[in-house]
Amino acid sequence: MKLKNLLLLLICVCTYSAWAQTLATPDRIKTNKGDLVIQPVTHGTVVLQWDNKTIWVDPYGGEALFTGLAKPDLILITDIHGDHLDLKTLQALPTSGATIVAPQAVVDMLPASMKAKAIVLANGAKTKQMNMEIMAVPMYNLPETADSRHPKGRGNGYVLNIGNKNVYLSGDTEDIPEMRALKNVDVAFVCMNLPFTMDETQAASAVLDFKPRIVYPYHYRGQTGLTDVNAFKTKVEAEKNQIDVRLRNWYPVGN
Repeated sequence: MKLKNLLLLLICVCTYSAWAQTLATPDRIKTNKGDLVIQPVTHGTVVLQWDNKTIWVDPYGGEALFTGLAKPDLILITDIHGDHLDLKTLQALPTSGATIVAPQAVVDMLPASMKAKAIVLANGAKTKQMNMEIMAVPMYNLPETADSRHPKGRGNGYVLNIGNKNVYLSGDTEDIPEMRALKNVDVAFVCMNLPFTMDETQAASAVLDFKPRIVYPYHYRGQTGLTDVNAFKTKVEAEKNQIDVRLRNWYPVGN
């Protein structure tokens, strides 16, 4: 019996190790109140840890991807599409203790138990959670049309003030004027996937306008495969502007 239990334990350890290797190694960025830990998960999903709190952004892709990650204190959701609002994943994971911040269109789609813990933010609105200011910013497609995949006002990008750092999460957007006008961004997560958002050239042009200190290309799987994030990095770095472009693996095996 002891041998059987030992074998089962070894199998579990090996399974966990294989899973753990699929996620990118987390990054650490110093703030005036400890490190901000950045864990890429998949596509537009990122887990942030700071000041003993855990923030999940657009949790998506199935519960297995979150094995070993701390349960959330706060969940940010950007839009109604299934790669942002993934109810199956949300309901399979230990999210009952988390506050959800989301636009009205997302909150309208939440089950009653989650809706009761949700804070609605419209573009331009702010809330303070866990000693962190959260501002909702626009995310939308250009040109603005009646049949747009991402009409202005429905979804949110977010700017988080974490200690002395400002973190921008683009959500699904093109290189809109509101993005280009951002100031004092320390860390930016910028999407680039046609035909849903923008290509690497548009993304690089926008980044060169608002000049984040660090930028992570994320949400870069489109209809024809993965966007060329190396080309994005080359375009940004060609301007010799000291923007730190960080390429990470946002697409673990099977996702």
